[in-house]
Parts: sequence; C-alpha cells; structure tokens
Amino acid sequence: MNPERIFDEFPAPSFRGAQEQALRDIRDAFEAGNDVVLVRAPTGSGKSLLARAVAGCARTVDEAEPSEAAGAYYTTPQVSQLDDVAEDDLLTDLNIIRGKSNYTCILPGELETPVNQAPCVRERGYDCDVQHRCPYFSDRAIASNREIAAMTLAYFMQTAGSDVFRKRDVVVIDEAHGLAEWAEMYATIQLGPRTVPFWDELAVPEIDGLERAARYAENLSQRCTRRKDELLAQEKLTAADVRERDRLQELIGELDWFVSDYRDPQSPTTWLVDQSEPSSGGRRGGESGDGGGEGGEGGPITIKPMNPEMYLKHTVWDRGNKFALLSATILNKEAFCRQVGLDPEHVALVDVEHTFPVENRPLYDVTRGKMTYDERGETLPKVARTIVRIMQRHPDEKGLVHAHSYDIQRRLADLLRDFGVGDRVRVHSRDGRDADLEAWKASSDPDVFLSVKMEEALDLKGDLCRWQVLCKAPFLNTSDSRVAHRLEEGQWAWYYRAALRTVIQACGRVVRAPDDYGATYLVDSSLLDLFERSRTDMPDWFAEQVDRLSNPDLPDFEPRAALGESAPGGGSGFGSTGPDSRVGSDRTSGGADGTGDATASADDRDDGFGSRRRRSRRSSRSSPLADVWDTDE
Repeated sequence: MNPERIFDEFPAPSFRGAQEQALRDIRDAFEAGNDVVLVRAPTGSGKSLLARAVAGCARTVDEAEPSEAAGAYYTTPQVSQLDDVAEDDLLTDLNIIRGKSNYTCILPGELETPVNQAPCVRERGYDCDVQHRCPYFSDRAIASNREIAAMTLAYFMQTAGSDVFRKRDVVVIDEAHGLAEWAEMYATIQLGPRTVPFWDELAVPEIDGLERAARYAENLSQRCTRRKDELLAQEKLTAADVRERDRLQELIGELDWFVSDYRDPQSPTTWLVDQSEPSSGGRRGGESGDGGGEGGEGGPITIKPMNPEMYLKHTVWDRGNKFALLSATILNKEAFCRQVGLDPEHVALVDVEHTFPVENRPLYDVTRGKMTYDERGETLPKVARTIVRIMQRHPDEKGLVHAHSYDIQRRLADLLRDFGVGDRVRVHSRDGRDADLEAWKASSDPDVFLSVKMEEALDLKGDLCRWQVLCKAPFLNTSDSRVAHRLEEGQWAWYYRAALRTVIQACGRVVRAPDDYGATYLVDSSLLDLFERSRTDMPDWFAEQVDRLSNPDLPDFEPRAALGESAPGGGSGFGSTGPDSRVGSDRTSGGADGTGDATASADDRDDGFGSRRRRSRRSSRSSPLADVWDTDE
C-alpha cells in the first residue's frame, strides 16, 4: 500500500466539507504503521469518495511481486449502498460483482432463469458456448482482474477461500459499524422446515446442551452429504433440485464450521443453542436426530455464535493486508475491536468533522411516555395524536415515521386512520419494502411513510423528506439469547451503544448536505434515558444536537389541518424558506408533557373525519409475510 497516493486517487474534482483533512488523517494513520484504520465520518461527508481514495492506494499488479497481494476490495453490508456506488459517475472504476441470483441466463428459452438455476448448473457436464457473454461470469471476470472489485459483504464473505477472489492488498468496508452483528448473523445456523430441505424426514432430539448440538450437527451433515451426492449423481436436475443441492452444500459448510469451531479448544467463540417447540407433537423419521438411537421430540434449532472472531478472521481479516473501515457510528474503538477480533494497538481511529449546521438538524422532544411492550398500549394513542399535530406543523412536507416494528406500524396506521388522516399515510409490506418505499419517494404528495427497519442506508435528501419521528428507543430484544447472555455478563454499555448507534443512523436519513435541513421528533421517553446513559459514547457532533434538544410549538389537535383542508395559523415547521423560519409560536402548544392530549375536547374527537378522502388511492397496505428481521416483539 502507498498512502501517499491518497490525494491523487480521490475521484472528485474538488473537496467538500472536511474531506481534505480526512484524507490527510487517513494517510498519516496508515503511514504510522497501522494495519486497520477506522474512519468515523458522519452522514453526508462523502464516505464512498474517501473509500475510493483509500482503495486507490493499494499496490498495483505492476508493482507487486508474483507472490504479493495486489489491488483492493470495496464491500458494504447494504445492497442499497452498492446500488448507490453503481450509479455514481465518480466511482465507475469500482467493478461490481453480485451473487448469481441477481443475473439471468442469456440462452434461448432461459431468459427469465437466474444464473444459479441455468442449464450450466442443472446438467452434469454441460458446456455453455456463450459463457464468455454470460452477465454473471463477465462481471466476475472483470471484477477479479481489475484494481478494485466491489461487492456486498455477504458475497465477500462467501467467496473466502475462492481461487477467483484471492487476498488483496487493501480491503475497504463501508458502513462497517455492524460488522460483528453481520458476522454473527451470517454464521448463525437455522435448522428448521424452511432451511433443511428434508426436515420432515428427520427425527429431531431435544437439544439440552452444546455437546448434544454438536453431535446432532455431525449426524445432520452426514445426511446432507449423502443427499447431495444422490443429486450430483443425476444427469439432469430440475430448478428445485438445484436449489436443494446448493442449500445442502451451504448447510454442510455451516454445520462443519460449527463443529470444528466448537471442538477447537483455542477458539474464542461462544456458541448458544435455542430450540423451539415442535410444530405438531414431536417428529417422525427413519433415523435418530443425533445418531444415538433416540426418537425425535424436539423442534427447530438455532445455533448462534457470539463475537465470531474465527469466522471474521477467515472471511475478512485473512483477505487483505490493510483495512479501512468507514462508518458514522463506530462509537467506541476498544469495544469495536474486541467484538471483531482486532488488536486496538494496531488500529487507528480517524474522526471526520461534521460540517452540517446543527440548527439544520434539530431534535425535538415531544415524548408522550414509554413505548415498552407493557406500556405501549397506553402510550401509542398519545403518540398517534402527536404525529397528527406534527403533520399539521408540516402540512406540505413529506415525513417519515420510524415505527420500529410491524406491530407498532399496524397499530399506528389504524389509529391515524381512525383520526381521519389515513389519506396522507402510507405503509410498506414485509415483502414489498423497496417498491413501497420507491413509490412514496416518487410521489409529489406530502405523505407520511410508516417505516420498519429503515434507520440505515436511506438517502432522503431535500424535499424527499423534511421531518421524521422516532417512535421507540431501538433497544435490542432482550428475549434474544445473545442479548440476554451479554446482559447477564453485565454488558449494559454494549446494549446502550447498540441502541444509540441506531438512533444516530436514523437521525442522518433526512439531512444529507450542508444546505439540507430536516427535523427529528422523539416521542418515546426512553430515548431521553438512552441519551443520558450513553453520553460518553456520543460523537461530539451528535452530542451537540442532543444539547440543543427543545420542545417545539405544535398546533392544537385538528386532523383536517393535517390534511391541508384547513390550517388556521398553520405552516411548515421549517417554512418554505428554510430552517430558520419557525411557524406556530403564537399557538397554544401541548408541549412535551402531553397536555392537550389528556382531555378529549370536541376538536380532539374523530368527528367523522375517517369518512373523508383527499385522494383516491388506497390509504393502507397489508403486511402478509415476515422479512429477514424479527421486528415484532
């Protein structure tokens, strides 16, 4: 690596904000001999451009000896982040490769077939005469032979040990704050009817400890191998057979990794095992679940690693010589290093200054009580009424509500519909998140989008969104065995840091440039407690926002005004001329203590507004399927 090239490799024609100083600090950190540099850069600071400059410092093929690693990897956990890179004219030399399922076959009659189910993987010995034009193999060949290969973190980890994507000189990981959690997720083994192709044939024992789980994993791996070999012996496979074969191969790798790591006395990984109840009174099958001759009585099994250092070493740290990890929310260097298996002595932290005026990104306290599971029933109606009043304050501006879970989203949508403002409210389904989000972004109407798990990787610049609401402090679910285990060990600082990280990420969704502006409203009083408990881990620029936390003047509850039908004394929270224009100071405000919400006056009641419709489109959508995250408590 040659850090001196970092300025020459910066892809933009000029610097903005603190980019020039950031490049200088990154260069100095690598020249000081650090193997890893953490770059804590706030939202909107141009992390992708900084990442490109670092990647350009990698040793080139011409500079390297045959045995030396050359070139760079750029990787990010977020698919949307990779999409942004693909669309950025300044980053055209980041050669992107995606998984096979993202490409379609080009053979006649197969134009709608994903490459991972194409004839070349369905038929033994198939010789494809157009493989050189196959979009997947073409992109793979380009990415593997160019200086910078770009891919998702999932694909990057899956290609560990690949002859195609070997070790490189520099690895850049964007949005790296959740690296430990992503590794834990990728290394988690789910054994159940949706993940084991022949689950109904298995006899699953009750798993009463890790040793029992390891024996069962060994037995299951052997069965998967036999099943896979049977498929491989066939001349031709159906698309379903291909999916089963690939899943079996993946499952074999997962099970063998767990057994090997668990039986390694030097491994630092702590493993946890959870088991659900069987779906219907025990299981039937011809073989014992763990090879011990016992009948099956158990249900689906989840095997989870905690702080999987060995997994990260194999999939990440062995893949490069030097690393740059970028994020706005690497909150504590030492804690982060412990989680991902790095030695803090060889890691430098570079802080990038926030150049967005703090007055353009205000935090408002409109807390109405706690949103814990036990107290949510009492608090949610107050939250919904407050959202109506915020909508009144922003009658002509789009808003985003971070609902935290699909349960909260559904109940909020019902309450807002009952209050008569449903025509201005949109939700997304679990299986249609992207489509529903894009439809809202494309609309010119000042609609309010009730979102779930959209605190990260969402760019709502300018008029795409001018205000947002945080409905619940995003504490991790304590019923998760990993969370419970850490809290039993007293890791409360980690628990609060995780929630703070999500809040900071969320606050960055609506302010994307120095001249952009957007307000964030806090309705869960637990957020204030979170700020107090995690104060020492706050970046200075976010602490400045918290210090300016204030109670806004909200208009009296009047749903018709939220629809723009009549807004006496109404107006935008920022006003059409920018963030310094404040409207509503002459109104009577409920304030942060919730006054005005407790007593239902004539203006506070529905008064039949639910029957009014400002637009013809549907005001709500169902959520038929669960997505990858368990967001309901």
